[in-house]
Order: sequence, then C-alpha cells, then structure tokens
Amino acid sequence: MEITTNRREAEHRGKQATMKPEPSSFRLVDKSDLAKGLFALYFDLAGEKVNKFNPDTMMELDGLLESMKTRDDIKALVFLSGKENIFIAGADITYIQAVKEASEGERLAKQGQSVLQKLERMPFPVVAAVNGACMGGGTELALCCKYIVVSDAPGTKIGLPEVNLGLLPGWGGTVRLPERIGLQAALDFILTGKTMDGPKALKLGYADACFSRYGFEAKALGFGARVARGEKISRPARKKPLAATVTSALLEENPIGRAVLFMQARKMILARTRGHYPAPLKILDVMSKSYGKPRGKALEIESKAFGELSFSDVSKRLIELFFATEKVKKQTGVSGARLQPGEQIQSAGLLGAGVMGGGIAQLLAHKGIPVRMKDIDLKGLAIGTSAATRLFSDLVKKRKMTRREADIRFALISPTTDYSGFGRADLVIEAIVENMDVKKKVLQEVEPLLREGATIATNTSSLSVSGMASACAHPENVVGMHFFNPVHRMPLVEVIRAEKTSDRAVMRIFELSKRLGKTPIVVRDGAGFLVNRLLMPYLNEASYIMSEGAPIEELDEAVLDFGLPMGPAHLLDEIGIDVAVKVAKILHEAFGVRAEPCKLNDRLVASKLYGKKTGQGFYVYDSRGRKQNLNPEIYKTLGIKPSAPSKARKADWIPRMTYLMINEAALCLAEEIVMEPLDVDLGMIMGTGFPPFRGGLLRYADTVGLKNIVTKLEEFEKKFGPRFKPTAPLVDRARQGKSFYS
Repeated sequence: MEITTNRREAEHRGKQATMKPEPSSFRLVDKSDLAKGLFALYFDLAGEKVNKFNPDTMMELDGLLESMKTRDDIKALVFLSGKENIFIAGADITYIQAVKEASEGERLAKQGQSVLQKLERMPFPVVAAVNGACMGGGTELALCCKYIVVSDAPGTKIGLPEVNLGLLPGWGGTVRLPERIGLQAALDFILTGKTMDGPKALKLGYADACFSRYGFEAKALGFGARVARGEKISRPARKKPLAATVTSALLEENPIGRAVLFMQARKMILARTRGHYPAPLKILDVMSKSYGKPRGKALEIESKAFGELSFSDVSKRLIELFFATEKVKKQTGVSGARLQPGEQIQSAGLLGAGVMGGGIAQLLAHKGIPVRMKDIDLKGLAIGTSAATRLFSDLVKKRKMTRREADIRFALISPTTDYSGFGRADLVIEAIVENMDVKKKVLQEVEPLLREGATIATNTSSLSVSGMASACAHPENVVGMHFFNPVHRMPLVEVIRAEKTSDRAVMRIFELSKRLGKTPIVVRDGAGFLVNRLLMPYLNEASYIMSEGAPIEELDEAVLDFGLPMGPAHLLDEIGIDVAVKVAKILHEAFGVRAEPCKLNDRLVASKLYGKKTGQGFYVYDSRGRKQNLNPEIYKTLGIKPSAPSKARKADWIPRMTYLMINEAALCLAEEIVMEPLDVDLGMIMGTGFPPFRGGLLRYADTVGLKNIVTKLEEFEKKFGPRFKPTAPLVDRARQGKSFYS
C-alpha cells in the first residue's frame, strides 16, 4: 500500500543504497511470561519527544500489521507508548500544511484510514493503553482497538482537536467515536475539539477500564493478559440518567430525531461562527451522511470532506496560528539566551487586589505559586479574594478540579495590608491604579524590602515602564507584564522591555507567562505598547462612526459579521469607557494628530456611564454583568440622532477601523516595538480576538493588498482628516510591491 507523499517518494528514490536505514519507531515485545500469546507493541518515535504519525511511521506500522496478521502465536496485543506521559500526539500537520489540492488531502486521509482499518481487522484482539496525551490520530487509532484502557494521570487528555485547525478527523474519528460513545456525545467532542480525561473517558464509554497512573503499564499488560487467556471482558455501560437515555433514544436511534439533532447543532454553530469556519459545518454534513452507513462508504465520505478542508484558506491560516503558538513555546523571550537553572519564579507578591488583582492571584495560585496579595485596606482585599474564590468555584462547577484541590490552591493566596512577607518573593507584580506618580511611589516603597535580584513587574496597560523603572534603584529588575481582562480567559501577556530591563527579567516573566498557560510576546516600551496602540485607533474610529449617526447595534453587528468576538461599543463597555478615554489621551499625547480622540466617549464619562462595571454604558448590564439591551438613553446622552446608513457608507465601516490598525502596525514594526509580523498577529488574535480564520491583522492586510489599503487610506484622509494619513513604512512597502510576510 502506498503511504508516502510525492515529496517523500522523490526523497526515497534519491537515497543511496549504502545509507543506513532509519531507526525503527515500533518495538514488538513478547510478554508470554504474563500470558501465553501476549505481545506488546511500543510506539517510540525516534529522535522526537512525542509520538506523532507521519508517512514513514505509518508505512512502518502498516508493514508490522501486515506481518503480524498471519502469525498464530499472537493471542492478544497491547499497544503502548515508549514515551513518558504521551500516548500519541496525532498526525504531523506539516504534511497537511503542504497540501496543494483537495485530492492530495483526500489521499492522505485514505492512507491513514487504510492502516487503521488493518489494525481494526487484526485476527486477534488489540488493547490500546493510553497514558498521557492522546490526540487526533492517536484517539482514532485507539478507537480501532477492541479494548481501550486509560490512565487517571492529569496529563491523560483524549480528544479530536482537528476542528481547531479547520479540519475534521480524517482517519475514521467521525465514524467510530459515535459508535463508541453515542452520537450526541461524539458531536460535542468533535465540534469543539475539547478533551476528556481518563475517568471521563471511562464514564462516557470510550474506555473499558481506568487504571492508576502508578504502575499503569503493568496494569495495562495485566488487562491484556486476561484478554490473551480468553477471559470475558465486559464493556462498562455508559452512565446516563434515565431522562438522558430516553432523549438519546429519541434523537439518535431514528432518522427524524437525528435530523432534529443535526439541525439544532447547525443553528448553534452558525450563531457562534456566523459561517466563517467551514469545518464545524462540514463535520455535521459528514456525520449526518455517514451515520449508520457501511464502514467503507462512511470512511469515503469522511476522506473526501477532509481533502476539501485541508486545501481551504481557513485551515491554512489556523495551522499557521498553531505553528506560531508552538514556536512561542520553544522561545525564551531573548534570542540565543536561556534562563539559568533556579531562576524560575517560585513565589510572588501582588500589589493591588481588586478584580484584576484577584484574577492574577488566582492564576498564580492555580499553578501552585504562593502569592502574597496586598491592598491598602480590607475592602480592596475582600474584592480580590472574592474574585479569586469565584474563579476557583467556577473550576469546581466545571469539574476541572475538585473542591479539595481548589481549597488547597486558594490557600496559597495570603492577603495583607502591609509589606510583610514580600521579602521572600521572587517576583512582585504591581496592579494598582493607572497613575504614574502613584505607581512610582509604591515601587519606591517596596523595592528596598525585596530580596536581591527580585523581579518587579507592572501590569500597566499604557504607562511607560521606563518611567516607572526610573524611580527604582535597580531599573534592570523592572519589566512590564501586561495581562488582559479577564485574566483567566485572555491568553495574551505582553512582556514589556523597558530601556534598562535585563535579559534575565524578560526571560523570567516570559517563562512564567508560559507556565501560567499564556502566550507571551516581547514588546519594546512605548505608548500603548502593541495591542492597545493598535486597538485604540480602531475603537476611536468606531466612536467617530457612531458620532456620524451610525446605529450602534448595527455597527456592532457589522463587526461581528467581520469575525471579531464583539462589536466596538460592547468592547468599550467591557474595557470601561473611562479607561478607554484615559488611554486615548495618553496615545494622543504620544502620537499627535493621527491619534486625535473622538469626544463622543467623554459625554458618557461625564454622565458616569462607564460600561459594564457601572451597569450602563452603550448597553445595559444585569447584576452578573451580562449584556441585556441597548441603553434606551444612549442617543440622548450622546447628543446624536441615528440614521440608516447608505450601502457605500456602511461598506466603509470595517476598512475605516481596521486599516487604521494596519497603518499603525507598520510603524510598530519599523520602530521595532515588536520584531516581526507574527508578533503583531499573535498579539491581536490573543489580545483582542481578531479573527483567527483571517490569520491575524497583517495576514489580513496581505490578503487585501497593501496598495489597496494605501489607496483607501488616502481616500479617507481627504474625507475625514489627517488621522488617516498613510504612514511612511506602509507606503514604502506598498510601493515596493511587498507584503508584510514577504
């Protein structure tokens, strides 16, 4: 069976016969000492930290299966990983990224399906022993085994995350997972890419047994020994309440019920994605057509759809984003340097409680880092501890940790109204009021109390880190660590390098950010840093558009249709309109006429309508902070009369807001605020929710074409004023026929 790509075939044809053969990634071991006829097959990908499928490993596995299927001495086979805490990470997606046409993607899917079908049809029972990450193709391989046993280790995560790459499971996942755990449960996992741990896998019926992480391999082999001896193994019944069982029967076991199920799922997907992401819709289409069909026909439907998605622009953009985040995981924040052993942050102090401070404290404690949280009074501490308590309680409700685990982690937060305990901290994070004089004063107070070499990080969103560091005796220890709100949800951290910040301080915060589960980008100190510097022109222009009479809800809707997670008026409410006004003034002072702030938001601040935190802004919010409806007094407060926009005027809304961001991003690159376009795109996707399917702000700019953007900016400049004047770096790129990524 052919299992190589065209590129691989050419490489193999060009190899000399005298070259050494590549090391084997599979090892078959006789375990007859446990039970006659028991064998173990270990997957240990040579030269890699994780197991993943590529054309070579699939070819090798195919050959092994072919040789084993005629052996009469094998009574049972246990499929194990030779890696620690990893089963199979899935397929090597570099091969999918290289797909140039749909037929090539379809061929890759069919090749994988063929090998796994061979595993499924082995003349002896196969047991998949899953300990550690089991994703994508690993999950699909396990589904082809007669039995699956899993570990209760925290690192055991089982799932089909292909949808997050704009793909669908292409090796039988859409066919076999519904057979194993039921259609509704399978849809939930395949459409969202979420994972299940070992106990959950057992409860859902994916696994036949869940063993302790301690001595897991021995227990898995013991299970295999029972199979080899021919003992009867009963699959555990899926544990579902009676009502759920009845509902499942009504929806899954008859055509009309399934049609309703798929229709409702489609409505939910369209409401969430507005059709921008083709993979979830394609998954529904495939599963509705293949459910109940003969295996061969069902797999054919799946492989064809996989090919179509693998060639799509959306998949290419999402795969690029995946590789970008993987690249960050391997970085240290300083090119060519690594943090010395023992320099990692082990304990922290936090200045300023409140909601933001409480969120930061909870995040640190959740990752096992003790944190001393200080505020000037008990009221502030109460707000911070309440915020942390609420976040831990939410994790318990979502069953992501037990109540005992949450209590143990929460105990790592110790509130105080003085500086006691700060002398033991490796790191102090400042998260107090956004006022330069106050921040300087507090840093001057705390620095002398800290141990030598302790790092001081400020969570400022716009103030100069260099300015703050000037108040310290050791400015080399001062760095920016800008979290985005809400802390527990937003994945970005801007690591801000001031004029005198040391490599050590940058690397410590970069490493800590990754440990906290965040994506860090290093940004040079400057007004607004990166994300706020780009976001504020967008929000400012939205205010100008509203001041011209654009209906607020219609403008927000247009932005949602573009792919952002919320409209600009809603986002201003979330940020806090008072905060947005302050930041706009800072940027105006720094950048002059191109950052001329619209006065519209000043009227809301004057009326103390700050948005979500006051319950009213552009919209009205309930006691839990959920958006209800447009503020009925908003137009009166703003002093404007909304009017239905013309088609041409409405068509300009998105370019007016986004092209200003692109214009400013070109300057950020020229000024080396960040070093490469990828930093901009990661920052805007992770920090603002810029549509991932568009690849980020600058990928989007390249799609539109820089010449087209410059022409439109010049048109807007004549119509609306100098804030639209194209920046020299953008004009230069356009004139030279360059893109941001070329």
